[in-house]
Amino acid sequence: MRRKIKQTFSEKILLIFVILLGIISITSFFLIKNKCLFVKQYNIQKLKFENSENIAVLNAPCGNVIIELYPDLSPNSVHRFKILIKNGEYNNVAFHRVIKNTLVQAGDLQFGKKNNLNYSKIGTGKSGYGTIDSELDKPFDFKKGSVALARAYEKNTEDSQFFILLKDAPLFEGEYSPLGKVIYGLDVLEKIKFHEKVEYVLRPDFINTFKMLEQY
Repeated sequence: MRRKIKQTFSEKILLIFVILLGIISITSFFLIKNKCLFVKQYNIQKLKFENSENIAVLNAPCGNVIIELYPDLSPNSVHRFKILIKNGEYNNVAFHRVIKNTLVQAGDLQFGKKNNLNYSKIGTGKSGYGTIDSELDKPFDFKKGSVALARAYEKNTEDSQFFILLKDAPLFEGEYSPLGKVIYGLDVLEKIKFHEKVEYVLRPDFINTFKMLEQY
């Protein structure tokens, strides 16, 4: 006749601990794997906009980022930006420069395309549309969510690259040509891949599509 061996209280506690540890490990694995799990999704078909002709929709790995452009503030910069968006130039372009909780930058059309990524030159590429002059005269608060054209150290060298702020940067006023602001989906950008020690990202995330609202 077999005798049943009863678990001690400490053994029961240990078993519960092991089970809980397993549940936490499995949950953590899926949370880490799915970085977009808690990102709010925005369906542009269900949103209404006053200035629909100035609404751009950037689709990133975690969802839509909806941007309102300000042509009255920077007419030439916004005109260039709209042309590049409408022509699909930003589709499959890398977020090549990402500073955690500070900014994301994309738009290198020459060296940042998914099928032609050049790590040694990314960030220096051109669009083929030529450069345009800086538009810095009108006041603009570079708050979190602000979108602006990036440039080289010299002014009047704006082309296709742009950045979006993940925190306020008041010192940027008068330095960069503003394009507009994110009105929905800023948390999507906060999930863009970054590295702790360097600004330029190895195996970066990409813009899936970038369209004007009228193109939907």
